[in-house]
Amino acid sequence: MLKSARPLLFWCLIAATSGLSAVELPFPVVTVQRQTLPDEQVLDGVVEAVHQSTVSAQTAGRIEEIMVDVNDFVPQGAPIVRIRNIEQRASLDQAQASLREAQARFTEAQADYDRIRGVYEKQLVAKAQMDAATASFDAAKARLEAAQAGVAQAKESLGYAMVNAPYGGIVLERHVQLGETVQPGKPLMTGFSLDELRVVANVPQRLIGAVRQHQQARVLPPNGETSIAAAKLTFFPYADPQSNVFKVRVYLPPKTAGLYPGMFVKTAFRVGEEQRLTIPRQALAQRGEVSAVYVVKDGKVSLRQVRPGRNEGEMVEILAGLEPGEAVALDPIKAGGYLKDQQPLTAGK
Repeated sequence: MLKSARPLLFWCLIAATSGLSAVELPFPVVTVQRQTLPDEQVLDGVVEAVHQSTVSAQTAGRIEEIMVDVNDFVPQGAPIVRIRNIEQRASLDQAQASLREAQARFTEAQADYDRIRGVYEKQLVAKAQMDAATASFDAAKARLEAAQAGVAQAKESLGYAMVNAPYGGIVLERHVQLGETVQPGKPLMTGFSLDELRVVANVPQRLIGAVRQHQQARVLPPNGETSIAAAKLTFFPYADPQSNVFKVRVYLPPKTAGLYPGMFVKTAFRVGEEQRLTIPRQALAQRGEVSAVYVVKDGKVSLRQVRPGRNEGEMVEILAGLEPGEAVALDPIKAGGYLKDQQPLTAGK
């Protein structure tokens, strides 16, 4: 299994020793040191969308218009499918008519109730007549509330005829055709959002304890760009009985660019700490496939081949070619020119 380290350390600029001072060198140098850095285990993972869903019909009718298709990007709230709404509109008209009738009945019952209550307070009518007026008023009020609820329900059903996107995203699949008759629950469109992504990785049983303890991970994009720190980790509470691995979801920051569902990526999980040798990336000189640094020792500059490891930000891990305490030039171009100028002097001696 591959390992990497997150090179987070500080560097102190120094001058080369034994004959050359900081003033005499035309370039800065840095001391190579070992640092205690996070130890990571790199595992394979697959990107998936946090929000992926299928929008279904909530009313019956015939498909009159389809606004989007597969691979289209749809903003949140944008219309995607329109269902014929003749029956829904007729139901709304009927509900509104019932509401007007209930309102008239309620107004009449309220007037009768107020009139009889005034007479009853003067003890000119029997209590039975007052009770009947009260019952009629309460019944009219209940019918009015039911009519109001019916109008609200009819408006809701009419709104179902226009299906809108629940969130901004990309259409994955279209399940209906123009002119098709649908019933409530019939799938219409399937899509996902790119605003929130996560990586699903399988962590071996031997590593799950350390991964749970540190709760840190970062995703390594396939394009070689800077790694992306995980926003949070979610652990499945059981292992797969066939492979004995634990599934872990690594959530990325919102609106992470450059990654798409289905992509294969590497994910580095922190499992501990270890000593690593690193230098600034600017000190590394690349000559085709060969990596080298300019080493300053005993007043002399020499070019030495090194074997770099993983890059992280402005730092690079050195696997071979350098030892702690050695000094390297931070500017390879100036160091190379300085070495070239010094060679004729050395040959003359």
